[in-house]
Amino acid sequence: MKRFVTAFILGAVLLLLGSAKCFACTGIALTATDGSRVVARTVEWAASPMQCGYVVVPRGYRQQSLTPQGQDGLSFTSKYGYVGIWTEYEAIVVEGVNEKGLSAGLFFFPNYGKYPDFSAAEKSVTLSDMQLVSWVLSQFSTIDEVKAAVSKVRVAGLDSRIGTVHWRISEPGGRVVVLEFTGGEPHFYENPLGVLTNSPGFEWQMLNLNNYVNLVPGSVGANRLAEGVVLNQFGGNSAMLGLPGDFTPPSRFVRAAFFQTSAPVWPTGFDTVCQAFHILNNFDVPVGVQRGRNNVSADGQQDYNPANLQSATQFTSAADLKAMKFYYRTAWNSNIRCIDLGSIDFGKVKFQKAPLDPEQKQPVEMVAIK
Repeated sequence: MKRFVTAFILGAVLLLLGSAKCFACTGIALTATDGSRVVARTVEWAASPMQCGYVVVPRGYRQQSLTPQGQDGLSFTSKYGYVGIWTEYEAIVVEGVNEKGLSAGLFFFPNYGKYPDFSAAEKSVTLSDMQLVSWVLSQFSTIDEVKAAVSKVRVAGLDSRIGTVHWRISEPGGRVVVLEFTGGEPHFYENPLGVLTNSPGFEWQMLNLNNYVNLVPGSVGANRLAEGVVLNQFGGNSAMLGLPGDFTPPSRFVRAAFFQTSAPVWPTGFDTVCQAFHILNNFDVPVGVQRGRNNVSADGQQDYNPANLQSATQFTSAADLKAMKFYYRTAWNSNIRCIDLGSIDFGKVKFQKAPLDPEQKQPVEMVAIK
C-alpha cells in the first residue's frame, strides 16, 4: 500500500512536469509602514492544469514522509497549526504559513541542487523534499530553529526525473533565508531582498544583479549626443531601459528585485498585499509562450490546446505575517480570496482540505447601468 501511494503521487507529479521542465516560480517580499511583512509568489511549473487546494492542519496532526521506497520515512506530529496550498496530493504543500507567522515555500531548482544519497537504513529520519514545507510549518516558529534541525534529517527526492527544489523561509520580523542543498549538504543564505526564482543558485542570482547597476526607477533627462542631436525618452521609466523582460529565472529575479525595491511603502499590511499582487501581475506566464511551435498532435497538426497550460501561472499567493492572513488567486478566478489564521483555533479545528477553485471558471461582476 505504501509503495502504491508513492507511485501514485510520483506519477501525478511527473505528469504535471511533463518533459518540458519549464519551472517558473517568482517570489517577492514587502514591508508596510506599520511593520507588516508580506511574502508573495507565483506558481507555474506544470505541463497541464494542477489540481490545487488549500489545507488546514491542526496541532497534533501526524504525518509520515514519503521516500523513494514508500510512505515509510520520517514521522512527525504538528506542534503548530498551519494553512497552505497543496498540489495534486494534500501532503505536498508548496506554500504556507503557520500560527506563529513562519512562512515557507518551495521553488524548483533544476540541475543545480544535490541532496544526500538516499539510504534505506536511515528511512526513519528521511524527509521528502516535497514535504519539507509541511515539516517546517508544523514544527518550528523561527528560522534559527529550522537551521538547527535540518542537519538532523536526510532530505531526499522521490525520483531523479523531478529534479531538486530550494526553499524560501520567512519570519514576521522580516528575516528571510533561502535553503539550498548542494553537494549533499544544506546551505542557508540570508536573503535581504526576499526575492527568489529558480536556477541557478541564490548566490549567483544576487551576483548577477551587478550586471544592472545602471538601472534606477524613474526617467532620464535629455542627452545631447552631438551638436544638433539630442536624445529624448519616448516615455516614462526610461531609467530602467535594459531591464530583462523574458521569463527565464535570472531575468525574473532581476525584474522582481527592481519592481520590489521601487514599490512605495504602504501604510498597512492589506495595502501591501494589494501591492504584491500588482507586482506579480508582471510575472504571469501567458498560456502558450512556453509551448514550442514544434509541438504537434497525433494527426500532425500544431497542438495549441489551451487546456494544457504549459508552465502558465496557475496560482499566486500572498501572506501577511503580522495580520496572519493568507491570500490567493488562480488562473481560473482572479478574485483574491483570504484565509484568516487568527480566526482558526488550531487546537480544536479538524484537518481539512478543499480545492482552490470549486469550479474552474472566472466569475464576472456585471455592472448595472440605469
